[in-house]
Amino acid sequence: MIRFLVRINQLASTIFPTIFKLMKPLLLFILLFYFSIPFYSFGKDNKPDKHRILILTDIENEPDDAESLVRFLLYSNQFDVEGIVATTSCWQRDKVADWRIHEIVDAYGEVRDNLEKHESGYPEHSFLKERIKKGYTDFGMNAVGKGKDSEGSDWIIKTVDKDDPRPVWVPIWGGSNCLAQALWKVKNTRSGAEVEKFVKKLRVYTISDQDNSGPWIRNTFKELFYIVSPGYHEGGADSYYYATWTGISGERHYHFPSGANKYIVDNDWVDKNIQINHGALGEQYPDVAYIMEGDSPSFMYLINNGLGSPENPNWGSWGGRYELYQPHTQIYFHEPETRPIWTNARDWVKADGIDFITEQATIWRWRTHFQNDFAARMDWCISSFENANHAPIVRLNQLNNITVKSDEMVDLDASTSFDPDQNELTFEWIYYREAGNFSSKIELKEKDKAKISFKAPKVTKQKSIHLIVAVTDNGEPNLTSYQRTIITVNP
Repeated sequence: MIRFLVRINQLASTIFPTIFKLMKPLLLFILLFYFSIPFYSFGKDNKPDKHRILILTDIENEPDDAESLVRFLLYSNQFDVEGIVATTSCWQRDKVADWRIHEIVDAYGEVRDNLEKHESGYPEHSFLKERIKKGYTDFGMNAVGKGKDSEGSDWIIKTVDKDDPRPVWVPIWGGSNCLAQALWKVKNTRSGAEVEKFVKKLRVYTISDQDNSGPWIRNTFKELFYIVSPGYHEGGADSYYYATWTGISGERHYHFPSGANKYIVDNDWVDKNIQINHGALGEQYPDVAYIMEGDSPSFMYLINNGLGSPENPNWGSWGGRYELYQPHTQIYFHEPETRPIWTNARDWVKADGIDFITEQATIWRWRTHFQNDFAARMDWCISSFENANHAPIVRLNQLNNITVKSDEMVDLDASTSFDPDQNELTFEWIYYREAGNFSSKIELKEKDKAKISFKAPKVTKQKSIHLIVAVTDNGEPNLTSYQRTIITVNP
């Protein structure tokens, strides 16, 4: 089917150039629809599932929340946006700034129709406006308890209670007390079984602990799915140095070792690719003050590009990689962790001949890819489909999960991958050692080819190996998509 569509495309452009010019947008839409289907799991009515997402943000405490919201809206077609709630934090203790969310969403409304020309599913401006809410205007656990309900905490409860089996993802960019109040109310008004059902529908990814309610949530609701780099203390942000999420751009402020390109997370890059001549939404993107978009990993974790698996934080994605364990108490913890959480893990990445083994590397290793993707989507705000770039569609000619025996040959093939803009493609096969449980090296010959073969290692007990193919086009900017193959090796 793939080769047939490509051949029709080539013949039409050669034999009927005038007709092809008129029909090209329709052909491209058909190709995009056909090739994008397997990126999603399918729900009831045979419609592709999207992640439900409800953001808590202390926007206006510094520029990075506004920056993250701009990027988020460019990807909002990939999600069912359930809410955007303005909250407090340790940096903004007695006020919320829902007005700033409205400003940015209004700017999105001006470019939404143009974004829709490039990918379908962008929510209507009015739909998003209805989902902007306010949390309680007090700090941390002072905002939790009897009489502390807000439209934000009530909205969380209403959202989770919907007759929808999908979990609700809650990226937390500031304090978590709005979620804490929702959980407090449910705990104090419902049966144990009802509380358990409510908690099971939540997935939390919080950007460290920006008030004292996060540790309370984790210690009170021990089965809650929770991704966090723990760390909060009065009067300082030193713990951020150790946090995974700072890998998005943090070395420019915290000066930790990084092998990523620092020039694509600075204000010169922002001027050129985001703010200037990119429409109303780009104009709402503030200059970088400390680090660029410290909150973005929390939703980049969910972006549907073939790399991540949200229920498996240890697999790694644009939002980083995390492992499930009970961390030892550190001096910058608010209080000891009493149960396993999804938290910091290290990747070993070689860049410019230097080995980096850090938590932040789990994010910055993908920086060129996610910054190029951001720039391309910002172009979508003002450009026609023909004058913008779109990410490749990656297809494997084998299952994403295969089982082999020791010393058996493994053949992997991504040659049917396709670019919607007919750009040339390059391939890179990545052995993601940390994502599996086989710890030794694997030699991949010709790992820049569409097809590769290698001999499965000899094992004495079952092991898993993660191989990712990154497919990049030569458009402007270069865009990358992925597919992951998990190889189970039996003795």
